[in-house]
Amino acid sequence: MSTSSTASVSTHILDTSVGRPAAGVAVHLSARPGRGARHGQEADWRALGGSATDADGRCKDLPALPEGTTHVRLDFAVEAYFERSEKKQADAQQDAPANRDSGPTAVFFPEVATTFAVVPGEHYHVPLLLNPFGYSVYRGS
Repeated sequence: MSTSSTASVSTHILDTSVGRPAAGVAVHLSARPGRGARHGQEADWRALGGSATDADGRCKDLPALPEGTTHVRLDFAVEAYFERSEKKQADAQQDAPANRDSGPTAVFFPEVATTFAVVPGEHYHVPLLLNPFGYSVYRGS
């Protein structure tokens, strides 16, 4: 929950290729303040920790943002999720043809990183819509 001096962040992931939440995806949260006072350089990212999506594709326990945060980065480690999903689908459909674009691995995007600006007191829900060959993020509610 955000206070008047901090923002808060939540997320969830929907695997649009199967129309279900993506469970078990590691999500890492980083933050930084705006431009640093030193030489107009951007401040360094500070890793705050992470979580993993639950059976509903949601991260309910992301770390709180420190006071003064102006930018947030969510890193989604989707490769392991797709490898697990691919194995489940292969086991269920042993005779299905291989994906024509899969190459040595069917995971085109092994990770997804999204960076966004925040203001104190606001809550930011940033869902990830995911499929093996594309993704989309947006500010939800």
